[in-house]
Amino acid sequence: MADIQNCDLKSLSPLQLFEKVTEQGEKVRALKAGKAAKDEIDAAVRMLLSLKLSYKTTTGQDYQAGLPPRDLVSINNGTTKEEDEDFVDPWTVQTSNAKGVDYDKLIVRFGSSKIDTDLINRIERAIGQKPHRFLRRGIFFSHRDMDQVLHAYENKKSFYLYTGRGPSSQAMHVGHLIPFIFTKWLQEVFDVPLVIQLTDDEKYLWKDLTTEKAHEYAIENAKDIIACGFDINKTFIFSDLDYLGTSTGFYKNIVKVQKHVTFNQVKGIFGFTDSDCIGKISFPAIQAAPSFSSSFPQIFNGKENIQCLIPCAIDQDPYFRMTRDVAPRIGLPKPALLHSVFFPALQGAQTKMSASDPNSSIFLTDSPKQIKTKINKHAFSGGRDTIEEHRKYGGNCDVDVSFMYLTFFLEDDDRLEQLKQAYTSGELLTGELKKVLIETLQPLIATHQERRKQVTDEMVKQFMTPRKLAFEF
Repeated sequence: MADIQNCDLKSLSPLQLFEKVTEQGEKVRALKAGKAAKDEIDAAVRMLLSLKLSYKTTTGQDYQAGLPPRDLVSINNGTTKEEDEDFVDPWTVQTSNAKGVDYDKLIVRFGSSKIDTDLINRIERAIGQKPHRFLRRGIFFSHRDMDQVLHAYENKKSFYLYTGRGPSSQAMHVGHLIPFIFTKWLQEVFDVPLVIQLTDDEKYLWKDLTTEKAHEYAIENAKDIIACGFDINKTFIFSDLDYLGTSTGFYKNIVKVQKHVTFNQVKGIFGFTDSDCIGKISFPAIQAAPSFSSSFPQIFNGKENIQCLIPCAIDQDPYFRMTRDVAPRIGLPKPALLHSVFFPALQGAQTKMSASDPNSSIFLTDSPKQIKTKINKHAFSGGRDTIEEHRKYGGNCDVDVSFMYLTFFLEDDDRLEQLKQAYTSGELLTGELKKVLIETLQPLIATHQERRKQVTDEMVKQFMTPRKLAFEF
């Protein structure tokens, strides 16, 4: 029997083995918590030790909860050169490929699931309307347990949304809008509560900022978030520096997570070193805590079992892999996730944008003239070197940043497809494609700026006051 089992284990990939060990670990904990018979617990523990040994034999690494095997940490884009690998963590996104990160390989690396046509169709049936363009176009491309959220929703069981923003500068750029545009849509179609975390504490720990400046950025960013049109009766926005000191539920969950994650684990997951301040090492527990409804007793009436759905860019996934690993051990439900692709910098999809580089993106404070100048001057082109060559061979939409931006912001699917065909055939020139993008972004940002002007300090205070929302739990 053992030989058959070992033979089966040998056929598993390192990631599958990792998942087997994680699953068995949860089984052991459940048996102990349920005070199962000693023989049953001992057998489960022996199986766990056997799986861990197989994992070490296969990977050469000791199993660490929440940390997939290291051979999957870099994604190779079909070459053996180290510099040709994608690198993704919560602070850095790098790829040498002009098309951007290979998201199919990222799904394998992170062990998430692809958002396929079946899931999109199921969402459409659940909400009774056309799915958001971000789903139709694969901008949100990966998930964890979205099928469970839909199953619960179909059975009249509510859930809540959680997303966030790290306020590293006063002005946000268009890329920062992506999770909020999608989250607003999710909130409207499912009619559920939303919590938005502003991690001003994180920015103080990582950046050269005072706590006062980080908090000031949080308030300014809150104004941009409110300007997206969120419903004040269904949305709670909070600054960590404010909320952590006022909510016992929030702090209790932070402490529970902290107790169940080791220093070795966070070093492995986030790359912390011995010279990092202890604030950084403990911060992941603070980003984990909003995943649990008991962190918001004023909204959920103290209930601990409300499912959480987190829309975010996939670089934030390490935080929530850790959270999902810890959740069963502290008796709370695992959060579900929806992952988006990265919004490319104007200079190309090799990196994500930086709020500190004014030419890397279009900012929400940019004037129509600045938008036009930035796109014309800095947007990476998939066109040919000369008009003659472009007419003959056509442009490459896979690397053209103007076309990439239009996939995010142009609502009309037919119009987008027409532009793609015209640009690929050479009928449409790069300058003409850039003009379409300029005409798409200028009114969008002007409208946002007008809405932001209407956001008063009093309105921000109302959104950020802990309170009951328009739901009964």
